[in-house]
Amino acid sequence: MKEKEMIFGIRAVIEAVEAGKDIDKVLVKRELSSELFSELQQILRNYEIPMQRVPVERIDRITRKNHQGVIAFTSAVTYQKLENIIPFLYEEGKNPFILVLDGLTDVRNFGAIARTCEVAGVDAIVIPERGSVSVNADAIKTSAGALHSIPVCREKSLKEAILFLKNSGIKVIAATEKAAELYTDIDMSVPVAILMGSEDVGISTEHLRISDELVRLPQIGNIKSLNVSVAAGVMIYEVLRQRKS
Repeated sequence: MKEKEMIFGIRAVIEAVEAGKDIDKVLVKRELSSELFSELQQILRNYEIPMQRVPVERIDRITRKNHQGVIAFTSAVTYQKLENIIPFLYEEGKNPFILVLDGLTDVRNFGAIARTCEVAGVDAIVIPERGSVSVNADAIKTSAGALHSIPVCREKSLKEAILFLKNSGIKVIAATEKAAELYTDIDMSVPVAILMGSEDVGISTEHLRISDELVRLPQIGNIKSLNVSVAAGVMIYEVLRQRKS
């Protein structure tokens, strides 16, 4: 990551947040403790910005500047709130189409998925606050700029986000090899949210349990699963196919 995408020092980070700068996350050395740092912690909580305690060696590897044990990574976009997006879509008379990514960590896959979402008219992408990719310069480049035009909602609890979608009349369909039904056998013409899992472990058991439908893509070869960006593309275009037919 380029240094222009980072902010160093406690006071500098506080000023950036209070000035309305979009911050993706903040790394803080584990031993840090002071009155000024307590002020920073409170501000980060108020603005719901993730903070992670890390060994100082990790911060030193990122920069040689006088970081005072604090580095903030600026966000390339302004994250949206799902609770604002969904009512707006209904008010506009739209048939909501949401993509939820459960623990995706590969920036290139994220960018490729976002590009497909933008082309296919997906209304928003939902990602969790922790343990997930975020919108950085590499993701935007891979998405061919799509992440500048499609809303991304970064939610503190993905479980609560899924429940909110369900309570808002949106069918949550999880794509998993554990499913019995094929993806083409489920009605996706209704308001829908497609849930895709991470590259290694897929969708969490908790999130599978609260999904409305579990579907799988047919597999004939020996490899157990598709790349997640390819699988997402198949699911996204099945929604389009059903809605146009």
